[in-house]
Amino acid sequence: MANVTLAQASLIVDKALEHGRSLKLKPLTVAVLDAGGHLVALKREDNSSLLRPQIAAGKAWGVLGMGFGGREFARRAAAAPVFIGAIIAASEGRIVPVPGGVLIRGGDGAVIGSVGISGDVSEQDEACAVFGIKAAGLAPDTGDPA
Repeated sequence: MANVTLAQASLIVDKALEHGRSLKLKPLTVAVLDAGGHLVALKREDNSSLLRPQIAAGKAWGVLGMGFGGREFARRAAAAPVFIGAIIAASEGRIVPVPGGVLIRGGDGAVIGSVGISGDVSEQDEACAVFGIKAAGLAPDTGDPA
């Protein structure tokens, strides 16, 4: 199984935060997990609120565990809240089924990790994740079919 490298994860985090600053977003926290769900990199901006690391990691862990991006996860959560409640319970509360969790795909299309960002509205969090992943030369998968 291929994994996102520390160098790639560090670049993703830094570029995502840079993009957030250029958009004048609220303070962000960015988590990058490898394909096995292990934390590779995490940065929490100054004044980012208390639970942001857990939320960011929960967004990343949820999309990785389900195999599709946060947009699709949010759609499924809205359509099947009982099922999503069961998934949240099965994961011991570790997943956050909203946009802002983005799968990272390598050159062959295989999932090599995920990014979760928390701090602003979910759509802006997601935009920063996409920016960071692309800056690392990798492919983001938001779960958006468009």
